Amino acid sequence: MTLLLSRRSLSALALAGMPAAVRAQSAWPDRPVRLVVPFGAGGAVDTLSRTVANAFPQQANGQPMVVENRSGAGGTIAGGVVATSRADGYTLMMADLGANAIGKMLQPGLGYDPLTAFSPIIHLVNLPLVIVTRPGLGTATVPELIDLAKRRNGEMTYASPGVGHASHLSAELLARRAGIRWQAVHYRSGADVMRSVIAGETDWTIPSVSTAMPFIREDKVRAIAVSTADVVPALPGVPTIAATYDGFSSATWHGVVGPAGMPQDIVLAANRALRAIITTPSVKEQTERVQAAQIVAGTPEDFASFIRAEAAKWEPVIREGNIRAE
Repeated sequence: MTLLLSRRSLSALALAGMPAAVRAQSAWPDRPVRLVVPFGAGGAVDTLSRTVANAFPQQANGQPMVVENRSGAGGTIAGGVVATSRADGYTLMMADLGANAIGKMLQPGLGYDPLTAFSPIIHLVNLPLVIVTRPGLGTATVPELIDLAKRRNGEMTYASPGVGHASHLSAELLARRAGIRWQAVHYRSGADVMRSVIAGETDWTIPSVSTAMPFIREDKVRAIAVSTADVVPALPGVPTIAATYDGFSSATWHGVVGPAGMPQDIVLAANRALRAIITTPSVKEQTERVQAAQIVAGTPEDFASFIRAEAAKWEPVIREGNIRAE
């Protein structure tokens, strides 16, 4: 008896004989992918997410990436959604410090552990922070800011976009390095933070460079130092905090994760697609220019190691400062 095979059967047999990584590259995704974003529309994280989503079909079998904003609770609402989703590669998350590294330190009752609940896929970018001061504060350098804080004896105020945000923790890390105290005043958004400093309600803040840049250009605030180990090209002439406190380094960072337990071939396929997107010259140029971002890319293992290092770095700051989510 002659055995007749349809084209579909032959294709299926050929696919089955391929290595797993090749099968994943051709098979995933075969439907739209959801990207859960832990903050509202219009901010820096949302901008990055939509930049990635717009380029996704070209690297992912023509399938769209649908951005879903789930803001609240320092990103942990979104974290909870993704942590409990199917680990099939069709629900991913734009990762953030709070939701994906330190959330349980800030909220001991959090229903998931950020260090075990996710499959790290790729570290996309670091966003440098910059210390900016209110008009008339009279400080032009980090040592001058610290000296003034000492004279104020704990009464100096800084604006923060929320408990546990990289901006908040960076300010507290600086206080620990300098041996001083100052008071955090928390707001709901980066825009509110900048309004506070410009209006003189607070003395200073340390937002992302992209958030502060329009106000720096208009001389509404003074930039005195960046938070990264190296100077930021968008702010030539502005020194690093590390020039005063050796080894100081912090940033807002974002990458992509999925639920824990994702098949490795799908993790690798997603990494390839997302790495191709973030290193595409047009996307790279837009991200670096608009958000002053530092492109990272790298492997899933690189990102997993980075997240663990971030958790270890901020744990003593959170513990010794008794920092808890509101």
